Amino acid sequence: MSMKGKDLLSIHDLSVDEVYQILNLSKELKAKQKNGEEHHLLKGKTLGMIFQKSSTRTRVSFEVGMYQLGGMALFLSANDLQIGRGEPVKDTARVLSRYVDGIMIRTFSHDEVIELAQYSDIPVINGLTDLLHPCQALTDIFTVMEHKGELKGLKMAYVGDGNNMVNALLHACAKVGMDIAVATPVGYSPNTQALAEAQEDAALSGSKITISNDPTEAVKNADVIYTDVWASMGQEKELAERMKVFHGFQVNKELLSAAKPDAIVLHCLPAHRGEEITDEVIECSQSVVFDEAENRLHVQKAIMALLMGN
Repeated sequence: MSMKGKDLLSIHDLSVDEVYQILNLSKELKAKQKNGEEHHLLKGKTLGMIFQKSSTRTRVSFEVGMYQLGGMALFLSANDLQIGRGEPVKDTARVLSRYVDGIMIRTFSHDEVIELAQYSDIPVINGLTDLLHPCQALTDIFTVMEHKGELKGLKMAYVGDGNNMVNALLHACAKVGMDIAVATPVGYSPNTQALAEAQEDAALSGSKITISNDPTEAVKNADVIYTDVWASMGQEKELAERMKVFHGFQVNKELLSAAKPDAIVLHCLPAHRGEEITDEVIECSQSVVFDEAENRLHVQKAIMALLMGN
């Protein structure tokens, strides 16, 4: 099944086979890179990278990834594009389609990404929106697969804010048959549409989804514990209030001890050490946070190669 020419806006849009195509190619490309083997699958291709939100991992991993695949990436901030001065998204989409071979966008509005894909003749990759972070969630299950050898039947516990990260993780876990238990404070639950989509996929894969307000209950028998910042980009003014609300949702040694003894810890970074996760946990032997960060490079290369390749 070819993924050439497709968009990646949401993991829910992918088939189970497509998810595993991405994971398997990620493993292959990671091995090639580690062995110093050239893998110019996108020789002569160009990726336009639209950034309306700042980034460390997304920009570096996509830019380096395109270089390693033999192509070139163009960094386009809101200041560099007419889209920042009121040009319609649909016009930008059609112009870029005539210049580059693929678009990655990291922005606020998910509807903007949908519109970009609708009017583009080339693949569009969602590098993050306020609703979803699919490239990160695919990276996360790839990292779990590396460390646990399988996905189906494992349990992930997510503790923290019901943000774009947990919405994408719900999709990812449900697709591959991983159980996911989400614990958020009251009023900070995951997006209802993302949850409904995940429940559709879970009915097919056998994944069990649990939503609660109890972190200790969520991490019981967990193979993976995941957390993210309590205030996402654009929510900084809410931080003081969120610090009070999220008290008790910190991933610390005590919470980690309630999971399986060999549970691994994930965090998509950047981490606010001492808030959602302690320094002790992020630095402990069960933490695979920096393997996870590295894997953004390999997984996104697989995504680009599958969508933009010949």
